[in-house]
Amino acid sequence: MADFEEKVLDLLENINKKLDFLLDDSNLADPNNSFSKNHGEEGYVKPSVVVEKQEEEEKAREKPPVEGRRICPECGGTDFRTEEDKDQILHQMGGIKIYKKIYVCKRCGYEM
Repeated sequence: MADFEEKVLDLLENINKKLDFLLDDSNLADPNNSFSKNHGEEGYVKPSVVVEKQEEEEKAREKPPVEGRRICPECGGTDFRTEEDKDQILHQMGGIKIYKKIYVCKRCGYEM
């Protein structure tokens, strides 16, 4: 068990050294990074900012939706399946019931 604990401590020390190296301002490739100016500490880029930028780039590459089609407010998808909402009856005639339709996004499951 002592060998295992020593290995764990060695690995943790290596991780700390690598983090110190990465967070050291002198090791940054571009200290005048636009992210660092806009977001707090100099030389530090929040991972959430990088992820947001990547998501924006992905959305820009996607085809814009065709005008007049349904668009999912959650994911921006245009592919839906229809289901009947059995709780809401729109019309009933001769024993035949017509129900309200629900549109469900096939990508994220959002109901409209």
